[in-house]
Parts: sequence; C-alpha cells; structure tokens
Amino acid sequence: MSRTDLTEKQWRKLAPHLPSNPHHGHVYVEHRHVINGILWRLRTGAPWRDIPPR
Repeated sequence: MSRTDLTEKQWRKLAPHLPSNPHHGHVYVEHRHVINGILWRLRTGAPWRDIPPR
C-alpha cells in the first residue's frame, strides 16, 4: 500500500456508498483501484494523461 492509498478503516467507511452493480455503464474496474489512482493524481498534481495505466 502506498502512502496515497486508503487505509482499511477508510475503505470500510467508503465502500458501502459506491455502486454495487458492475454490469452497468463502462467496463468494470475495482473501485478501490480507481479511487487510489485519483488520490495519487490529486497528491502529485500530475496531468490526467500522465497517470500510469496500472
């Protein structure tokens, strides 16, 4: 876990508020992975195009 990732305690509070059906809309990507990527981007100030694909 990197320093920008959510802790287990933070994740347990957030997870119930996220959509549960991964079959609607775009291709499903694990919510935790997406949120940690957004937090990394906000912390570093990197342009969206420079976000690593992983």
